[in-house]
Amino acid sequence: MQRSTLTAFVTGATGFLGSHVARVLADGGANLRLLVRASSDPRNIEQFRQADRITGDLRDPASLKTAMSGCDVVFHVAADYRLWTPTKADVDQMYRSNVEGTRAIIAAAQDAGVRRVVCTSSVATMGFRTDGSLVDETAPVSLGDMVSHYKKSKFLAEQVALDAGRKGANVAVVNPTTPIGEQDVKPTPTGRIVVDFLKRKFPAYVETGLNLVDVQECARGHLLAMEKARPGERYILGGENLMLKQILDKLAAITGLPSPRVKLPYAVAFGFGAFDTLVTGHLLKKQPRASLDEVRMGRKIMFVSSAKAERELGWRVLPVDDALRRSVTWFQANGYAA
Repeated sequence: MQRSTLTAFVTGATGFLGSHVARVLADGGANLRLLVRASSDPRNIEQFRQADRITGDLRDPASLKTAMSGCDVVFHVAADYRLWTPTKADVDQMYRSNVEGTRAIIAAAQDAGVRRVVCTSSVATMGFRTDGSLVDETAPVSLGDMVSHYKKSKFLAEQVALDAGRKGANVAVVNPTTPIGEQDVKPTPTGRIVVDFLKRKFPAYVETGLNLVDVQECARGHLLAMEKARPGERYILGGENLMLKQILDKLAAITGLPSPRVKLPYAVAFGFGAFDTLVTGHLLKKQPRASLDEVRMGRKIMFVSSAKAERELGWRVLPVDDALRRSVTWFQANGYAA
């Protein structure tokens, strides 16, 4: 497919990664059709003045087929990304959006004659270990390995997409690791690390590891998947494997602020997570700073190999220093660090 002649339907363009996917498409000359919820923050799509905005919802399948009419490709980037779901209604909404929403998107794309669907999953669906060994797409994993409702819903959504691809639909899956960069308006849990560091709310750290990927590069990886991915396959889009302390040290070098020196034992972090979940979450009805699910996830070191994407898509693993710098600059310029 030639990018310049594409009409692309994008979900999640008001969000962090989705806005960058839309930007790369627009820069390549594609016509954009953006699915936007009525309640979404529009700041990230104000730049797309020529785009068609379709007000709708993943949980309303009837509206999707008409919205996709005439589109060549669908980038399904939208997700309910919350690590704190305090009520059953929150949990139900997450599964409806992430799992049933993915099913509805694929069905509508097939009905509308869309040529290809790229579904954005997450590295959270991988089978991580506690020893820091590299994980790839072949690592054994099951629903029981998923800690939070977010991970479970993404795992189930990914299975919907992979199953469709294996049954003949032109559907492929990408698994971004942890995107970092500008335009993280919510911010995401990773963006909160940067914001907390800037606000000097990071007095200690835990022994955990993440793979950080430049959000701009990750968006470009979605277009590589559109062009080269095999249906029914998934591809990790990763960058640098870094321990949390290394990330904080990089932020210190960028900002001149001190990096924390105190390392919390897991038992202490677990106790804090349990306390914060109970008091802040359930009693005060506010977002915990570190929910118990987040602490449990942090016990696993989320280091990955992107070799499959490098081999089949032409993906490149790049340093994330520039993305961290852009993230810091954007949060500071937009008042998050005040």
